Amino acid sequence: MNKNKASVTVQLDDAAFSLKRPADFSWLSSIGRVFQAFSQNDSGNISFGVDTGKEKLFIKAAGLETLESVCTPQEAVENLKAAMEVYEDIRHPALIRLRRHYPVGNLYVAEFGWAEGDCLHDHWNFDYYEAQPEVVPPARRFKELPVEKRLDACRTLFSFLEETARAGYVAVDLYDASILYDFKRGRTTICDIDLFRKTPLVNTAGEGYYGSERFKAPEEYILGAAVDERTNVFTLGALLFSFFGNFTPAERQRCYDEKRFVSIAAFSAGWEEAVRQGT
Repeated sequence: MNKNKASVTVQLDDAAFSLKRPADFSWLSSIGRVFQAFSQNDSGNISFGVDTGKEKLFIKAAGLETLESVCTPQEAVENLKAAMEVYEDIRHPALIRLRRHYPVGNLYVAEFGWAEGDCLHDHWNFDYYEAQPEVVPPARRFKELPVEKRLDACRTLFSFLEETARAGYVAVDLYDASILYDFKRGRTTICDIDLFRKTPLVNTAGEGYYGSERFKAPEEYILGAAVDERTNVFTLGALLFSFFGNFTPAERQRCYDEKRFVSIAAFSAGWEEAVRQGT
C-alpha cells in the first residue's frame, strides 16, 4: 500500500482495510460476518471473505475508491461487469464458482463460492514476511512440496487452460496471484480470470498490455500482435519454471524460443512424455 496517499481505515467485523474515502457497507454486513478483506490490488476491486452462518462466500466489489487502483471506480465497475461472462463461459472444476452478480447503488458485486487455499503470490503480505523471516510464504512452501504434488497442480493448470482454449478465450493476466493452493487437501484453484478475453485478440496497448512482466509473452509487448493460445503456452511455461526451479533469463528465453508448443494440448502431451521419461 502507498502510505503517502490519504486514506481512511474501515473495520468490518474481523477485517480492516483502507480506502480513499468512507463508504457504506451495510449491504455487505447484511450478507454475513466479514472475516477477511483483500484491498491491495490495482484492479479497483475489493474482495471479502464472508461467513453467512451456513457457508463462506468470496465477494468481489467494484466501484469503491481504492488506494492502489489504476482505473476509475466507474471503469472498475464496467470491467467487473464484463468479467461475469467469462466466468459463465469457462466451466472447470478448478475455477472458483460464480454464484450471482448484481448492482448495489454505484457499486457492482459478484458473489463466488469460497475456496480454501493460500495465494501463491500474496503480495499484500510481503512486508510482513520481510519483518517476520521465520514465516514461510505460500510460494516457498509450494516449491518445497514433493515433486508429485507439484505435478498434480500443474496437471490442473493444463486441464484448466485446455478448457479455456475450448471456450474460445485467451488467459490474459494469468499469473501466480491467480492461483490458490490448499496445502491440507492438495487442491489447486484458479481464483481470478477477470481479464481473460475472447479470440481473436490483438494487443491494443503495446508494452502496457495487461499482465505481470514475469509471465508476459513477447507478443504481449507488441502493439497489434496476435494474442492467442500460444500466449497461454508461454504463460504456463513461465509458471512451471517458477514451480520447479530457478532459471536465468537466458535459459528461460532459449526454452521459449525453441520449444513453444502451438497449443496447450500439445504442450500437455509433451510435458507428460517428459515426466514419464524422468527428464
